[in-house]
Amino acid sequence: MAVGDRIKRVRVLRNLTQKELGLAVGFEENTADVRIAQYETGTRTPKEEALRKIAEVLDVNYRSLYEPTLYAGEDVMYTLFELDEHYPLSIHDFDGKKCVAFNSKLLDDFLTEWQARKKDLADGSISKAEYLEWKLNWPQTADDFGKHKPKKQWRKSPETTD
Repeated sequence: MAVGDRIKRVRVLRNLTQKELGLAVGFEENTADVRIAQYETGTRTPKEEALRKIAEVLDVNYRSLYEPTLYAGEDVMYTLFELDEHYPLSIHDFDGKKCVAFNSKLLDDFLTEWQARKKDLADGSISKAEYLEWKLNWPQTADDFGKHKPKKQWRKSPETTD
């Protein structure tokens, strides 16, 4: 979800108009609503300082509004929170570790194929280069376990199937 969509979702949750949010952030009276509208529609992207102020006014963590990088644990958590809005998640214990399950047949199918590719890599059925090719070109490389031919060939040996 884009920054503007995140801002709008929380602004609506907080029952604020664009103008009210813009004024609270410190924008001029005659441009307050326009600036927020520009952020929400994606025609402008707020600079970090403005986004931090918006987060403060909306009483949310800054990380819940910005585009995550997925290289920090906190960013991964906010991504999972966002996914939970669209594909309700459940969290389970498995061998002493926490596992996330999506309540979506489609995502389950995607993850099952990914699991198979990781197993293929671990057992040497595919090379690291093939695995990377599969990921970089997914979903064109997906074959639904041999049910159809992938749109993009990723294996060095095309005759190899699951």
